[in-house]
Amino acid sequence: MSAAPDPVRPLVVFDFDHTLYDGDSGSHLFAWLIRRSWWRTALALLATPVLGPMVAWLPTRRYGISGYVWIGTVGMPGPRTLDRAIDQYVAGHEAQIRQRLLPVALAVLHRHREAGDRVVIATGAPPELARAILAFVAHEAVPVIGTRVGPRLGAIVAVRHCHAEEKMRMLREQGLGEIDIAYSDSSADLPLLLAAKSPVVVNPKRGSEAMFRQRLAPGTPILNWGCRDRGGEPVATAA
Repeated sequence: MSAAPDPVRPLVVFDFDHTLYDGDSGSHLFAWLIRRSWWRTALALLATPVLGPMVAWLPTRRYGISGYVWIGTVGMPGPRTLDRAIDQYVAGHEAQIRQRLLPVALAVLHRHREAGDRVVIATGAPPELARAILAFVAHEAVPVIGTRVGPRLGAIVAVRHCHAEEKMRMLREQGLGEIDIAYSDSSADLPLLLAAKSPVVVNPKRGSEAMFRQRLAPGTPILNWGCRDRGGEPVATAA
């Protein structure tokens, strides 16, 4: 049985996409939402020359993602409708989603939970999506902080993107400023990794490894937990 979390126990923060999950869970969800109808698909194709570069560039990423979210959700009356769509998506893609959950990562998360550490997921995906996916494998609910969405212009858009410095602000607002260990793949999570006493880079893009070595303390682990197209030192088992 897991030890009960205690405020004095170490705080451990996990990113979700490319850390616990092999891929971008939010992109998979919103691609499914867009493909539900031909006109959404056509609108997304027309918008991609504008939205695609925005997503690729960190300062405008929030706006590019919001554009695709808008296309996928136009006509939805509110966030609860999106929550129902998330449940439908996860239930209908259980086999594919389970294959994307990384066993080594889940074993590390479980080990922290067994030790009684305070474990939090901080993700750029909607928190309802991360919770629904983790429900397949987690015996206990894990707190999730994620991108907040709300109605705008007849659809649902990201109103607060849990990303980069904003992710740190959202953690601090929950009283989670003293981070002992942080796991992430992303250069956007440098604020999180730099704030942690013991950062761990997992499944980074191969082109980012040198940057992480330069920006983080010498000896910071750079590991691969099972993403075949990513960098890091391969870890065969959680041991």
